[in-house]
Amino acid sequence: MVDKENVTASIANPITILTQKAIDRKAVHNVAIDERDVPVNESYIAQLKNSTGITVMAKSKWFNAVHVRGSQPDIQALENLAFVEHVDFANKSLNTSKAVRKVKVSKFKETYAMFNYGNASNQIEMFNGDKLHEAGYTGTGMTVAVLDAGFPNVNTMVAFKRLRDAGNLKGGYDFVNREDNVYANTTSNHGTLVLSDMAGYIENQFVGTAPDASYYLFITEDALSENPVEESYWVEAAERADSLGVDVINTSLGYTTFDNPNYNYTTSNMDGKTAFITRGANIAFEKGMLLVNSAGNSGNDSWGIVGAPADAAGVFTVGAVDASGNYAAFSSRGSALQPTHKPDVVAQGQASYVIFENGAIGTANGTSFSSPIMTGGMVCLWQALPDKTNAEIMQLARASASQYEMPDYNLGFGIPNLELALNIALDEAPKDDSDNLLIYPNPVEASLFVKTASDNFPITINLFDILGKQVLQSTLSDPEDVLDVSTLANGIYIVSVFAADITKTFKLIKK
Repeated sequence: MVDKENVTASIANPITILTQKAIDRKAVHNVAIDERDVPVNESYIAQLKNSTGITVMAKSKWFNAVHVRGSQPDIQALENLAFVEHVDFANKSLNTSKAVRKVKVSKFKETYAMFNYGNASNQIEMFNGDKLHEAGYTGTGMTVAVLDAGFPNVNTMVAFKRLRDAGNLKGGYDFVNREDNVYANTTSNHGTLVLSDMAGYIENQFVGTAPDASYYLFITEDALSENPVEESYWVEAAERADSLGVDVINTSLGYTTFDNPNYNYTTSNMDGKTAFITRGANIAFEKGMLLVNSAGNSGNDSWGIVGAPADAAGVFTVGAVDASGNYAAFSSRGSALQPTHKPDVVAQGQASYVIFENGAIGTANGTSFSSPIMTGGMVCLWQALPDKTNAEIMQLARASASQYEMPDYNLGFGIPNLELALNIALDEAPKDDSDNLLIYPNPVEASLFVKTASDNFPITINLFDILGKQVLQSTLSDPEDVLDVSTLANGIYIVSVFAADITKTFKLIKK
């Protein structure tokens, strides 16, 4: 579709299209408000609804697009409408030409919480999320959207009473049934279990990883079928989340194949740029939100690798391990197809403790649960570091992980240590300390120098961009050596330095 209405006026007066919280979040993280934030032209949608044989299923302001259903001839007839730029069929064999999308790209305490985690102890202690809670970071002031399949009894269960009483259950929407009452859809209990790992609370028995965050609940998954329209529901929900000022999205869903095999993706499509939901996720990342997604449960089947949108560069993808930190064989693996290393990290997904819709505490298997367990930790980390961008929070978690220097496709960068990630952030500026090692200048333009004792040489320096991709590695043999970074693009990098018994990680700004 083309030409949105009142674009200039809407961008000049963004409160007409976004909430104040959304505007404030974008301002803090220097995220531009642009044409993609302006809603789709409603008069065009009305014309589509009146077109012969057409049912409008979903809409996307980011893509300036509408998802419709109808017969092939009726859908093709829409190309005759002046405002329709092109049609993309879910059955990819019907797309005879590849249209170029005209989308602009924006630029980029004093209180301590002491919980008895009960059954949930291991899954938060694995990445030291409990240490963030002890420091007072339990999610307060952060807003999370949970995009899932169903949330039965969340509005009545004792396990979410603490959440409701605090006013932190903000509402939601069922995009599948176009229903405000998100609890009326009882076809799946999946979202209830997922939410429990972040927000559940039963005193002395169970505590989620971000119990004091605020939550919106969105149903985007049709539990009774598998159809590409669910991708459109997800993008629409992500747009709603952005307009509401949501900070973090958890998605324990993934899309690879469908009920109609004509709509199937191939593994080669999991390249971080092909699937509609993946492209939507990358826009959501550009809009400043942190997206955490389950890697998928295809590790034991022929598909094998992460699905969409977990393949997106802008998504923080979480695989699964057991209670001892060993790879869970069902966890989908990364692949060289992805633009960044997948999975990003892992958390407990085998025999994860959850709270069922009847209030019982039990275990369940799947990256569906390692994802929210980690999401809550990331929420608390961002609460502690509110000036960081979504990309910086992702990279801090990666840099703290157990196999950051040697990632693989099973565990990614490994199990994070979020207490270490926080400490890294609080001590980013390189300075003389007990290690007597200084990297300067920071910010840097061309030459990076190292000041340390001569017996600390040789020194190995690794630079990673904010998406976790290694962009430079060098070894300095003596104090006269200088690292040339002049060819690097301006931006933020994570630097890891290894010298004798010294290991340091910090942020470097290239200008």
